[in-house]
This record gives sequence, structure tokens and C-alpha cells, in this order.
Amino acid sequence: MSDEERSMTVSKEMDIEGTHVLYKQISDRSSKILDYDYKRCVGCGICVRICPTKALELGPMKEIATGLDAPPVMMDLEKCTFCSMCVNFCPVNALEMRSEGDFPEEDQYPRLEQFVRMNEKCVPCSLCEATCPEDAIELEYTFPKKEEIAPLKENAEGEIEMDTDKCNLCGICARFCDAFLMLEKDPTATDPMPFEQLIIDEDSCDYCTLCQDICPEDAIKVKGEKPCEAPEVSGKVTVDDAKCTRCGWCDAVCPYDAVDLLKPFEGELMLVESHIQKCDAQGCHACFNICPSHLWYVPDDGKNIAAVDDLCTYCGACVNACPEDVMKVFRTKVSHTEIPESPWANEWKDAIGSLLTEERKHPDLSRTIEVENEPMKKHVDIEFPEVDERMMEAVSKKMELARDALTDPRTRRTLNKGEVDDVHKAMKKMKDKGKL
Repeated sequence: MSDEERSMTVSKEMDIEGTHVLYKQISDRSSKILDYDYKRCVGCGICVRICPTKALELGPMKEIATGLDAPPVMMDLEKCTFCSMCVNFCPVNALEMRSEGDFPEEDQYPRLEQFVRMNEKCVPCSLCEATCPEDAIELEYTFPKKEEIAPLKENAEGEIEMDTDKCNLCGICARFCDAFLMLEKDPTATDPMPFEQLIIDEDSCDYCTLCQDICPEDAIKVKGEKPCEAPEVSGKVTVDDAKCTRCGWCDAVCPYDAVDLLKPFEGELMLVESHIQKCDAQGCHACFNICPSHLWYVPDDGKNIAAVDDLCTYCGACVNACPEDVMKVFRTKVSHTEIPESPWANEWKDAIGSLLTEERKHPDLSRTIEVENEPMKKHVDIEFPEVDERMMEAVSKKMELARDALTDPRTRRTLNKGEVDDVHKAMKKMKDKGKL
């Protein structure tokens, strides 16, 4: 094999590292690794629907959603072309493509457009970090604590009170001063607030009035002696895009309209009335376990399930997981970056369109030679002719005479010479002698 021929050889292999399944395509010129974190995957089936070669298949989602430890999506490695469609449109970032070699620039491919960003209205406060169900938000305060600029003054006298109607439980005062205690609670879809009460420990308070100055809601009133100027509240909020599912819990609790949220899809989530009576709201919980937005809950009557529609990203994972087909998801819009004009632009447009229509076109195979299977022939009974025994006996006698004549040396010599007249004469003599 020549060097040029060898350079075109491509091998594919699969490896497993913890919860990551690594699919590899390797040649001596380049390599691609498709990294699939199956624990991150929710089984929405977006990748399965857009795959142009049908290389992906959805696993047993009903069993996975109720406890089976298995990858929600399976791949036929031989069919995969490593085109990155699945990577670019995974709404929960369960797929990553790493490549080395000469490949087109990433900006030549469209991708799902989705984000959570904090705008200039952000104070910042502690609410978004505390409520995020995916631990995707990190808050770093950059202003000093009270003890750093005004150490506790023992036996100080004064008064402090809090207006609970104004307080939004932002938690800034608790971060600044140890005299404030935030009582945490478990957020739910119907009540994503991570705190339920703010308590003041007056034994730890020296009535410095600084908390009054930093409270963004003017909810704290203090009578006391101010030791210095209060610091300006400052900090940085970071959103981990790899963890964030764009559920909108942060937006739901933010009191300052500081969250800019773009969801990957727009659409509608609806419950099927004819099926909802079959829902085992207490025992199944498949939709609870699989939903990346954590929007499902059981109402007070405890009979069925319900959802907070505003939190839905319309990925469809719950539809795949539900054993009773209780819910339906309809997408009306896909948020994505621009599709550049390129030879594969139509393929991308078709892939994105399939997320709305639930239909996926595949490459035109009309020029492929197809051989239809020949149907089995119908059995036909053959009727054999009747045998005339006397005729068969006469033919056998003639054959015996002919065989004896052909074994005669002189006759065979005459036949070999090939002279027609001589052959006729020889045959006549044999007939006259009764040998034919």
C-alpha cells in the first residue's frame, strides 16, 4: 500500500471513561472524538431526529427514567460521519466534539442558540445561585464583610428592625454581616424561592447602621452609631453553560429583572386528558427524574401531575419517558445561529426543520441500484406422459443392436473417415445381416 493510499485509511473505535462514551474517527491526517456524557443526557431525542445517517437510536427511556443505568442514546459507529449535527443541537450539552487536523471552521456550522446572562440590572444578590437546580450559577461577592471594616463593638446599644413587606430575601445583608441568618428551604417548581425567612441575631449586632445602607430595598432600619461608610455592593455572577439547561428558575426568582434568558425552543406543553387518569403520580415519577427544567409537581390533591409551563424548554424528554403518554410537546420555533451559504446548507435547514415537523428527510438514494427480491414461484404439479411399455422394449432392442454395431472395428473406421456414401453402405450391410 502506498503512502497516499495509507493516508486515506480511516478507522473508528469506541472507548468508555466513567460516564463518557468516546466515539473516535482516526486517520494519519486527522482525528475526531465525539464525547457523549450519558449521565448528562436526558433522552430528549433531538439528536436522533436530526441525524442525517440514522446513526443514533433512542434507548429504553421509560426504564432509564425510572432507574435503569443505561445510555439514553445508542450509536451505530459505522453509520456516523462525525458531522457534529448532534453536538450543535444538543440542548443540555451532553455531546462534545474534539478534533485535530484540517477541518472547516466551526462558525461555518449553525448551532442551537440559547443562553442565560446577567444584565446591568444585576445587584448582585444570592437568589439565582441558591435556586439553580443544576448548580450552574456561581456568585462571587467582591465587597468586604462587616468584620473587615468595622469589627464587632461589644455592649453597643441601639435598635434594629426589618420591614418584611419590603425584604425580598436577596441575602446581601447575610453575606455582609453575621448578625443576619437566612433560613434556607428546598425550592420547588411552584415556589423556586430558596429562602423562607431572614432572622436577626441581635446578640451579634452592634447597630453600626451599615446594613441599612447596603440594603437595596430599604428594608432595614437601624438606630446606632455609624463607624464608617458602607461599602458598595459588588460581585460577579458566572453561568456555567455546560451545566445550564435554560430552565428559567433564576429568572423566576430574580427581583431585579436582571436575567436575560433565551431558550432553545419555543412551543407548547400539554397534558392529554384521556391519558392523565393513568398517571401514577406517587409511584412513577419518570417525568420528574428526566426533566432538565424540573418543572413537574404533584398538586395538593395528590391525584395526578402538573407542570409550570414557563419553565419548559420543550425538549420532549418527558414525552419519551412517560409510560402512559400523558404529555405532548409541540415546538413552534428553534433558536439557532445563522445558516451560512455552503454545500451542506440545505441539509442543515432540513435537520432544523425536522425539530418542528417531526419528520426528517435523508439523503437521496434514487441513484442507488436496488434489486427487488424475486417472489417465490408458485408450485406447479407436472403431469408426466404415459409410457408405452411395448414401444420402450422395441427401442431398447434397437439401442442394443446399435451399440454392438458401433463397437465393430470396421464400422468405426468407416465412421471416422467421414465419407457419407461409405457410411450408408456400411449401415446397409449391417441391416441386411440383421445387426441393425
